[in-house]
Amino acid sequence: MKNNSNVDYDAEHEAFGEIVEVFIARSVEPHYQRWEQQGIIDRTLFLEAGRQGLLAFGVGEEYGGAGVNDFRYNAILNRGLSNGGYAGVALALSLQNDVVLPYFTDLTNDEQKERWLPSIVAGESVIAIAMTEPNTGSDLSGISTSAHRDGDYFILNGAKTFISNGQNADLIVVAVRTSPDPHRGLSLLVVESATPGFFRGRNLDKIGLHSQDTSELSFVDARVPAKNLLGEVNRGFYYLVRNLPQERLSLALGAVGAAEGVFDLTLAYTKERFAFGQAIGSFQSSKFTLAELATDIDVGRTYVEDCLFSHLRGALSPGRAAKVKLWTTEMQLRVVDRAVQLFGGYGYMREFPVARAYVDARVQTIYGGTSEIMKEIIAKDLGL
Repeated sequence: MKNNSNVDYDAEHEAFGEIVEVFIARSVEPHYQRWEQQGIIDRTLFLEAGRQGLLAFGVGEEYGGAGVNDFRYNAILNRGLSNGGYAGVALALSLQNDVVLPYFTDLTNDEQKERWLPSIVAGESVIAIAMTEPNTGSDLSGISTSAHRDGDYFILNGAKTFISNGQNADLIVVAVRTSPDPHRGLSLLVVESATPGFFRGRNLDKIGLHSQDTSELSFVDARVPAKNLLGEVNRGFYYLVRNLPQERLSLALGAVGAAEGVFDLTLAYTKERFAFGQAIGSFQSSKFTLAELATDIDVGRTYVEDCLFSHLRGALSPGRAAKVKLWTTEMQLRVVDRAVQLFGGYGYMREFPVARAYVDARVQTIYGGTSEIMKEIIAKDLGL
């Protein structure tokens, strides 16, 4: 385990890393190409991840979890999957563990915890979050999907799009408008898959991340029990913003892990591939490119591990989370682009992992907040 910052990994983390390696070898690698072709991961993967203790680490033992609130475990799993080139699975499980789980642990009451957490830990319930709408991207204040109270229910109407885990999801945290105020009028409701009036649209056809199901969702007078409200009414904007630093750290960890994996493949290829009687890695242009990429990745790894250290202390600010997400995802795009160039024609062939890494990486600077939005957050942090 590399340790380029103040983050320490002990024997338990090392042992967990070995569990992750076995999980990938047995439960991911043999099936990944099929999942890429079918456009969705088998639900059995979540069950296997649950059996191996790879889900919801921080959930208490009374609900079946390990009760270990240590984001280093999340980072180890994320890095292992991203480094191996299994971006679709990395996203699916990081959504389950890093992005959506905090809503179920931090905003639920005792009754909700008993109802939902055991199945999430076991991998029986796949979870997702629905914020983005057809006419609303990164601007949460523009959400128009509405919910009004009707006795013991909320009645939902509207549509969401680009929802990761949307086809597999059993429990979906939906951001809805319960008041006209742009920021103080959002609430969060958990929509269960059997809810009357809830419909899944098509599994969207993306240029990359083919194994990661991404969906359109719609709500037509959907009746959601009022007991499925997370936290307080009209506090949803605050809850969403509060969880964004961890989400962006998770994306940054995946970006560096994926860049490292692509670099390793490219370095090996340039040593083995010959042109004009010598390895292509021996040409000055290739050596300089590889030297630059290796430096970029080392900087990225050091930076993201330092942000991880801040997060472990509860001190990762929104501004710094935006910086690390911006820098590492843009770095990932540079790495995969130069890697394809070094592979030449083979880098353009879909059967080569570098080609898949190229298309999988493109969305990294878009979801979780675009690079432009990250710059706005950073500028605001600078007082501009």
